[in-house]
This record gives sequence, C-alpha cells and structure tokens, in this order.
Amino acid sequence: MNAVFIIVGKEIRDGLRNRWVLATALLLAMLALSLGFLGSSPTGAVKVDPLTVTVVSLSSLSIFLVPLIAMLLAYDAIVGEIDRGTMALLLSYPVSRWQIMVGKFVGHLAVLTVATTVGYGSAGIALQWVHGAPDPAAWQAFAFLILASVLLGASFLAMGYMISAVVRERATAAGIAIGVWLFFVVIYDMALLGVLVADQGKFVTAELLNNVLLFNPSDVYRLLNLTGYENVSMFAGMAGLSSQTSLGMPVLVIAQLLWIVIPFSLAAAFFQRRQL
Repeated sequence: MNAVFIIVGKEIRDGLRNRWVLATALLLAMLALSLGFLGSSPTGAVKVDPLTVTVVSLSSLSIFLVPLIAMLLAYDAIVGEIDRGTMALLLSYPVSRWQIMVGKFVGHLAVLTVATTVGYGSAGIALQWVHGAPDPAAWQAFAFLILASVLLGASFLAMGYMISAVVRERATAAGIAIGVWLFFVVIYDMALLGVLVADQGKFVTAELLNNVLLFNPSDVYRLLNLTGYENVSMFAGMAGLSSQTSLGMPVLVIAQLLWIVIPFSLAAAFFQRRQL
C-alpha cells in the first residue's frame, strides 16, 4: 500500500504544481457566487435562504462543469503516461498495475474534492456572511450538494480512466471523453424528453422513467440534490416529483456509487490486459 500512497501524493503534487486545484476552486467559487448573488434578489420577498437558491441553481449548472473538469483530469491518465514512456518506467519498479490505477484515481479524486469543497464552501460562507444568520437546513442541503458533486465528478473520473485504458492515442481519448461528456450532460436528456413528448404517457410509465434516469449519473445527481431536501424541493418546484418518485435517497446514492465502481473496475481490467 505504500506504493499507492506514493502515487496519490505524486498526483496531488502535480495538481498543485499545475495550478489545477487553484484554477478549479476559483472557477467553482466564481460560479457559486455569481449564482448566489444573482439569485438572491427574490429571497427577500419569498423568505428563501440564499444558500437554498444557490443549491437549486448549482444542481443544474454543476452537471456541465464538474464532469468536464473530471474528464480533463482523467482522459490521459493512462494513455498519456504510456505515450510519454513514463508508464514503462513506473512498472519497472516493484509496483503492480492495480496500485497505479488506484493511486492515480485517488490522487485525482483528492484534487477534485479539495477544489470542489474549497470553491463551493468559500462561496457558501461568503453568501452567508453577506445575508446574515445561517439556516441549518440550507447548510445541510448545501453540504450535501458538495458531497454529491464530488461523487458526480468521481463517476466521470472513472469513465475517463476507462477511456484512457482502452485507446491508443491521447487525441482519441480526448475526443471520446468530450463525446461521453456531451452524451450524458446534453444528448441523453434531450433524447429522453423527445421520447416522452412522442409517447404522451402511453407506454412510458413513471416507474420506467425512474429506472431510465438511473442510467445517467447526471440525472442521479440532479435528483439527489433537488428531491433530497424539502426546502430545496419546494423552491425548485420538485416537491410533487419527490413525493411520487420511487427512487429514495439510498437508491440514488447506491446508483451514483455504482457509476463509480463499475467503470473503474472495467478500467482496471482493461489496463491489466493491455500490452505496453
């Protein structure tokens, strides 16, 4: 396990040296602050905590940004090392392939976790400082948003690793990674909406729709944040959905975790069989 910790430390140092943590944290903080302050204008009339407004807004916009950051971190994690010749050098040491995979993944996940926590957390503190006394319920939903964002990023990290373990060139990995990101954050929901409009409730039942949503980690993330807490559900207009859906919090969390475990396991299997 010492080899895993060494690789984790290397990836974290690389992220700090390349300004990944700083740049990502600043980007996420600016996004959260912008949405918080722009969305806080109606809160005086409807008595909604600004953090609740921010959770609702970030639940939709983080779907685009966090997965993209994760893909940029992961798409060349394996193939990039092979192209540079450093993977062969690394494997010449007493370290196994699974240790390399776990160490690099945990290191990248640590970078993403620190950036997300610092970025969103600092924005939440700033919003609360400007708007007055904290609301414990709003802070609970906001903290869960950060945790769910990390899990969403981890799922796309795992998919990025799977791509990187299969392809032979970095350019191919980059193209596929962007395609996968575009599919899950844009095309999947657009296609699903088209099917629902064409179907008009004839064949697609609520139970079937719930199951279909589980096949997209972005939809799982959205449901976790918008239906998990009553104050957020009411403000987001999702109270009816949260009372009707059969997908409870445990089911959604398990689904999000499976979106991490399954792609990463496939990535490890592909890398184990790959000829360098």
